[in-house]
Amino acid sequence: MELVFIITAFIAGFIAMQCKLPPLVGFLVAGFGLSSMGVQSTDTLSMLADLGVTLLLFTIGLKLDVKTLLTKEIWGGATLHNLLSTGLFTLALLGLKQLGLGMLADLSLAHLALLGFSLSFSSTVFAIKALQDKGELNATYGTLAIGILVMQDIFAVLFLTISTGKIPEITALGLFALPFLRPLMFRILDKAGHGEMLVLYSIFLALVAGAGLFELVGLKADLGALILGMMLAAHPKASEMSKSLFNLKELLLVCFFLNIGLSEAPTLDGAIMAVILLLLLPIKGILYYLIFHLFRYRVRTSLLGTLTLFNYSEFGLIVSGLAYKLGWLPGSFLVAIAMTVSISFLIAAPLNSIGHKLYNDTSKWLKEYDADLLNPSDKLIDFGQARVLILGMGRIGSGAYDELVERYGNKVIGIETREESVDDHLLVGRNVLHGDATDPDFWARVIGSHQISLVLLAMPNSHANSFAMEQINTLNYKGKVAAIAKYADEMEELENLGIDAAFNIYHEAGRGFARHVYEELDIDLKQRT
Repeated sequence: MELVFIITAFIAGFIAMQCKLPPLVGFLVAGFGLSSMGVQSTDTLSMLADLGVTLLLFTIGLKLDVKTLLTKEIWGGATLHNLLSTGLFTLALLGLKQLGLGMLADLSLAHLALLGFSLSFSSTVFAIKALQDKGELNATYGTLAIGILVMQDIFAVLFLTISTGKIPEITALGLFALPFLRPLMFRILDKAGHGEMLVLYSIFLALVAGAGLFELVGLKADLGALILGMMLAAHPKASEMSKSLFNLKELLLVCFFLNIGLSEAPTLDGAIMAVILLLLLPIKGILYYLIFHLFRYRVRTSLLGTLTLFNYSEFGLIVSGLAYKLGWLPGSFLVAIAMTVSISFLIAAPLNSIGHKLYNDTSKWLKEYDADLLNPSDKLIDFGQARVLILGMGRIGSGAYDELVERYGNKVIGIETREESVDDHLLVGRNVLHGDATDPDFWARVIGSHQISLVLLAMPNSHANSFAMEQINTLNYKGKVAAIAKYADEMEELENLGIDAAFNIYHEAGRGFARHVYEELDIDLKQRT
């Protein structure tokens, strides 16, 4: 049966790609198709799907700054949205009950509120997958959406604990000791190398130290994986750990989306109820946009953040399943919720793929805040009177910065992704701003770029330099661009993108080393006669 799953998922995913849709749309359709033919999910597929979600949340934790969860935009926005959406969904369902909708006839107000609560959540897996596919996890709206989703996960844990009456084990108090084990985890990570042991250690932390440990003490396993990832986010190898798990995680997530489609066989009543619930989906989207706008985010951030969260969550399946076991909801709702969640993914996927176009089309009539009133995390980026822009302030970028300042004075500005590194540069007097040049959102916030006549792409990752150059090309920039590269094919790729000068850092380092030796040691190597 697993071979059937693999073949069907590949064919459907490939067709979706050819139709310019995310492959996950194909996986969901494949699940629906198999389910309609009487095929059911297997224990193996369900287990692999759960592992995929666990690894996904662990890798997200590796990129998540805990401080973002403490901002009012995150906890306040998530709480406000949960309360308002639950209330509005409940009122809408109550109105439909009064109109005589059969499936709602026997449900009390409390049961309708439970259903409204389950519909208020957005899918963590879908949203993060959509952000990864677009390469915008670190965008302002991406960080905002992930923060909201993490808070929703916390709400889910509290609900499941209260509703099941299952109080975490007393041993759960031992989890407060995890921060004290962090130095040990760091030391092991330092010695894990860069090969298979790094992958194995990452899997151990996600599945055993995170998910397994939390489940053992009566807490949500996925939450454990997320928290372990957050604990390791400050380590220099965090990004490498995330990349080492990427292909495995992507493969396992195919099982997740396939499993969603296989969760319940479609029925006519379920389909009718799913359509009705989907008609209520815009309520969720409008609330997200208004709340983001309330916190003074730009229209672009508010709109793209809303599209990322514009779906129903698999948490709805968990709640409806639990409510069915407790006798709160009839079994027909399991089918309706399963279809609602799946179809919401089918709707949201193409919307996310054209999100930037939707912004361009709607930004003309959506009200924007004045620049000085914008949220601090969404402020416009002003290069001022700088003439030279350096993207990437590592060792090469810093050296280039100091050399150019000596030649041209204080007309140089640097961009660095790591906040702690920005602080270090500012302490020694360098003009450096925090930003990610590989993030399209960064370039969307840039103003005052007309003064720049030279851009240096000094990021250590050649793909990052190439992506930044693609963004620069969209700005109709007329100045010169130079970049570093490690290999000949990387230099060729950069030159094809329009780079004016590409420098092989190994070749240039060798020439610089020889020149330095010659100047410092003053050795005469001329043959003596």
